[in-house]
Amino acid sequence: MKAILLVVGLLLGAPLHPITEPAAVDWEQLRDVQFKKKWYPEEGVVMLYPHFGNSVKALAGKPIRISGYVLPIDLERGIYVVSRFPMAACFFCGAAGPESIIALKFKRLPYKFKTDERRTFSGTLRLNADNLYELNYILENAELQ
Repeated sequence: MKAILLVVGLLLGAPLHPITEPAAVDWEQLRDVQFKKKWYPEEGVVMLYPHFGNSVKALAGKPIRISGYVLPIDLERGIYVVSRFPMAACFFCGAAGPESIIALKFKRLPYKFKTDERRTFSGTLRLNADNLYELNYILENAELQ
């Protein structure tokens, strides 16, 4: 009987495993990270190195959904971040920390967002501690909700 149901499910296009809804994540959860200064001799700079807490590590590689303010980095290439705070108070321009922004790596190049649009995105959370040229939080296969 199970074999028949499996075949019928495949013919009808039913998924073999349940579809996981992205977990709603708030910015407070992403504060479970400590930063320590670290010297990077290859670049000749001191940068903040993240030590992610257990609650953040538990989100790594999982589908999440988060809301925030869109900050365009490069409109021509479609590079954006989502921030806990609007531009005037964000990590780049204000006094917020690096845990308050997430790089958006879109599944498909989106339309152009305006600065400080409040939007919700979903995707797979990737943690980055070692690549100096990327943010600490990256939303892979990001989609607008």
